[in-house]
Amino acid sequence: MTGDPSNLRTGWTTGACATAAAKAAVQALLAGSFPGRVTITLPKGETPSFAIAETAAGEGWAEAAVVKDAGDDPDVTHLATIRARVATAPAGQGVSFHAGPGVGTVTKPGLPIPPGDPAINPVPREMLKGVLKEAAESAGIQADFDVTISVDNGAELAKKTWNPRLGIEGGLSILGTTGIVRPFSCSAWIASIHRGIDVARASGLSHVVGATGSTSEATVRNLYDLPEIAFLDMGDFAGGMLKYLRRHPVERLTIAGGIGKLTKMAQGAMDLHSGRSQVDFAKLAEMAERVGADPAPVAAANTALEALEAAGPALAQAVADGAASAAEEALRETPIAIEVIVTDRSGTIHGRREFPA
Repeated sequence: MTGDPSNLRTGWTTGACATAAAKAAVQALLAGSFPGRVTITLPKGETPSFAIAETAAGEGWAEAAVVKDAGDDPDVTHLATIRARVATAPAGQGVSFHAGPGVGTVTKPGLPIPPGDPAINPVPREMLKGVLKEAAESAGIQADFDVTISVDNGAELAKKTWNPRLGIEGGLSILGTTGIVRPFSCSAWIASIHRGIDVARASGLSHVVGATGSTSEATVRNLYDLPEIAFLDMGDFAGGMLKYLRRHPVERLTIAGGIGKLTKMAQGAMDLHSGRSQVDFAKLAEMAERVGADPAPVAAANTALEALEAAGPALAQAVADGAASAAEEALRETPIAIEVIVTDRSGTIHGRREFPA
């Protein structure tokens, strides 16, 4: 999508949708009827209104559903149906959360929710508690409820997310720190990288891998016998990964990717997306000349891969060395050993700056 990002439509997180559904459900449970729409207050004060798509009720429980609108963000949960079932609970219990169909359960340490709990993140939990306590106070009772959050087809949708790698089994996470999805903000991807680092550290891993894509990740898998949680889906966000590792270090980091993205990193870029950084072919030609290759075809190349084919593996090695130096500079003396592996589209290694001895 192109154009002015300010014209893109914002949307709502799964946490906001679950909160709206729970507000409708508790109203029906306590007052006997479902509203057609509900308004909730988000953590920063916004007050969006949500249409209630489906309802159901039985003895001691009520359930409502909201269809998620992620706005113009390419969110895998866009148009997913988020359900909240609220049931009365024993006096003094408070609010308890449960994972319904399509919502995952945490199985590994390092996430903000402990193992064994439903994957409903802290901010959505507080939002949910807020609407339930408000409804209970209006009815003159204590907020003692069992709350079950479900997502239609959530187990299948979760396969397109980081959840399996993070040890969240059975479905999606109920997410959201502000309640709002901002299109193409990249915040969700970077947050997933952070959670991956948290899980790896909590599991005692000393070596993690940041790869730009599946091909370079597969190359590293063939080099090291590392568990799934060691592999961070870095993508284009080298800077987001390195900045977090600076504060939450591990002993060793392997960075792997194609010649194009790692050339940009060697040239100082930390956001490797093609729309936000470009290869400087004049600088790449200077690098080629320093390693004894003819700079002319490199300067005239249309892609970094074409430059590699013209200059040979010495250029890939120079890129690996440069990217490693850039990563070390970004870490600001944090004691993390860096390795960089440069691959082509088939996964063949053309340059490798190995871990320092």
